[in-house]
Amino acid sequence: MASSAKRRAVGLGQNAGETESSSDENPERDDDSRDEDSEASDEEINEEVMVDFEAHNISANDFNGVKKLLQQLFLKAHVNTSEMTDLIIQQNHVGSVIKQAEVPEDSDDEDPDEVFGFISMLNLTERKDVQCVEEVKELILDQCEKNSTPSMTEELELILNDTSKPVGLLLSERFINVPPQIALPLHKQLQEEIAEAQRTNMPSGRCHYCLMISKTCKEVSKTIPARGGAPKDEYLFINAEEEFFFEQAIMKFQYSVQDESDSCLSGRWSFDDVPMKPFRTVMLIPADRMPAIMAKLKEYLTV
Repeated sequence: MASSAKRRAVGLGQNAGETESSSDENPERDDDSRDEDSEASDEEINEEVMVDFEAHNISANDFNGVKKLLQQLFLKAHVNTSEMTDLIIQQNHVGSVIKQAEVPEDSDDEDPDEVFGFISMLNLTERKDVQCVEEVKELILDQCEKNSTPSMTEELELILNDTSKPVGLLLSERFINVPPQIALPLHKQLQEEIAEAQRTNMPSGRCHYCLMISKTCKEVSKTIPARGGAPKDEYLFINAEEEFFFEQAIMKFQYSVQDESDSCLSGRWSFDDVPMKPFRTVMLIPADRMPAIMAKLKEYLTV
């Protein structure tokens, strides 16, 4: 049974259905026809189309879509994304998936259940004995040790192991052609769901800290900074709104995923023909700073 829509968020998306590259369907067409189609295709790519997106409860039907987006985040890291997807589905009282509101009936290419993005929160403290949770913590601490200071690594380890102040892993992933305007209603809804989970003593109730792993990149020509991080403006956030989370973070560091990225979907980026090196930016944000972040998001995304 299809899950019910929680709300609708509308935004501009550039060719919103293009989540994967297409291939030629009719190899017998002549060269002139291919040239004409190619020119037409180029024109379409430069167009923006209005697409309605709906947020739905996460269901078992969304397993492949959510897992694909988690793989986009973790790439080749040793994290069991199948198990993590199962956890996200099991606690569907928190989180949403983004789907296209209306798919034309005569469309052969669109999947009405295709997942364009999702948002959720996993309480790492509650799930501390689950394999994928331990793998995420190990990944974060290992990269912190390699890319930050010993004191930060020690402090982060203490926070992750402090059961009196739970840490939640905030996951907000979407395809690059889904507009950032959708982020505000998704984050607001998530905060409400987390508060309700806390009130009713459900899993993933409000955490003391939020941990985020954000997809970022920087120009290949720029030198890599010394250990301990770099100024915010050195890095471009793929999900633009996550810059506001960065500003409120009390702990942050970056690590390169250049060797793990083998496609545009998984992290090889270029903007205005400028080659970009893919990174992950880890941020630890106190939960009581979320209202300030939501206010910034509203100001930025409703202009």
